[in-house]
Amino acid sequence: MSTLVNHQFKLARRPVGMVQRSDFEYAEAPVAEPGEGEVLVKILYISLDPAMRGWMNEVKSYVPPVGIGEVMRAGAVGRVITSRDPNVAVGDHVVGVLGVQEYALAKAKGLTKVDPKLVPLPVYLGTLGMPGMTAYFGLLEIGQPKVGETVVVSGAAGAVGQVVGQIAKIKGCRAVGIAGGADKCAYLRSIGFDAAIDYKHEDVKAALKQHCPKGVDVYFDNVGGEILDIVLTQLAMHARIVICGAISQYNESKMKGPSNYMSLLVNRAMMKGMVVFDYASRYGEAAREMAGWMAAGQLKTREDVVEGLETFPETLLMLFKGENTGKLVLKVADA
Repeated sequence: MSTLVNHQFKLARRPVGMVQRSDFEYAEAPVAEPGEGEVLVKILYISLDPAMRGWMNEVKSYVPPVGIGEVMRAGAVGRVITSRDPNVAVGDHVVGVLGVQEYALAKAKGLTKVDPKLVPLPVYLGTLGMPGMTAYFGLLEIGQPKVGETVVVSGAAGAVGQVVGQIAKIKGCRAVGIAGGADKCAYLRSIGFDAAIDYKHEDVKAALKQHCPKGVDVYFDNVGGEILDIVLTQLAMHARIVICGAISQYNESKMKGPSNYMSLLVNRAMMKGMVVFDYASRYGEAAREMAGWMAAGQLKTREDVVEGLETFPETLLMLFKGENTGKLVLKVADA
């Protein structure tokens, strides 16, 4: 064990604007033995998520910020190589918050076992992981879509958005996605979206009027900013808006809030924020139902996998440059 060396990305400073490599320290550290109730995990894949940008800021949020000098927080899936917990065996595959590193010591009770024979391991970081849980509970619990309604989702070709639109279709709704670029819009149509709006090359307001002639019943917002403002002008009566994220604003020094919020009053609409951790006790329920949809071919998944731990800072930026389609995953080692 003492011969193992861990490579880690630690937060070196609070980013200002877009994240840079110099905001992190690429460090080496010896791999320690697990204590009682702990396991040592060899990390295979790391989840890269827009929320990571917010975790770097020293502001009040739903989780404490990553401390300067701490390993960058991230979800990951890996293989147990040493265990001091009777419920977890060497060779088991587990998912949890393990950080941006090659090896992680973790409390066994904070990890979830997964089976790589059922689906590829990256899927447990996407559709059967936090993004899928976010889509499932955000849409069904807050959006409460009804058969025949129109559901619009921004960031639709991302990890959360692709699942939101497909669940909307499963529930008998029309699904309209907003994404950047012809390729992403073609992908959305290929997985069953009724329409896809290319915000980079189309007039979004005009396209929403065309594809949502009776207005938007449910809007699942992943981007904030100008797109949110535009959708607010196209709400149907009693619309529900799910505030999941605001990726267009995460690297701004001051966030721009919605200026068309009076549409909520006029249309007796509701806007509500959601944090997936609030539904932790029900993750199993969601995973079982979504796995069933996947097995039936109703729910498709796509992972954008980039290799190499050392590429972490640049790969993370793909999220904010709109360069990924589906769930962005960093491959650290072969399974």
